[in-house]
Amino acid sequence: MKKLLTVLFVAVGILLAYPVISQTNAKLGYIDSNELLDAMPEKDSIQQTLIQYGKALEDQLQAMYLEYQTKLNDYQVNAASMSDIIRQTKEKELADMENRIQEFQQQADTDLQNKQMELLDPVLKKVRQAIQDVARENGYTYIFDAGVGTLLYYEKGDNILPLVKVKLGI
Repeated sequence: MKKLLTVLFVAVGILLAYPVISQTNAKLGYIDSNELLDAMPEKDSIQQTLIQYGKALEDQLQAMYLEYQTKLNDYQVNAASMSDIIRQTKEKELADMENRIQEFQQQADTDLQNKQMELLDPVLKKVRQAIQDVARENGYTYIFDAGVGTLLYYEKGDNILPLVKVKLGI
């Protein structure tokens, strides 16, 4: 839905700007940002860091789950011989552990996403700057990103990916 709205707004913007663009001889270019990010030398180290970070979170989650399983098995084996107060305490402890595991899993997902953004942010800034530099140096009025679906028409546009790669030294 958001992509559809984005495409719609871009289309309306282009249609509204068409008279101005056609009079000013706008130079249009496009780039596939996904292809560019795949070519970045930092990509492999970022992926390895994210894999290691995710593995550490997964290991911690597995340790929590193993502890929960151990306590659950102990409870199931000994529940019949426990007094009511001990049984209720163990049941509450197990329920609390389940909640902690679920909360940890949710927080781990959020932390992994935050780590990804933390690692990608410098690369994205570098890419944005290179795209802006190439656009200015080559007189482009508009650059569309084919990688995220905001490209509507590019038959007469120029793919600036090779120029941006040269600018970035890749």
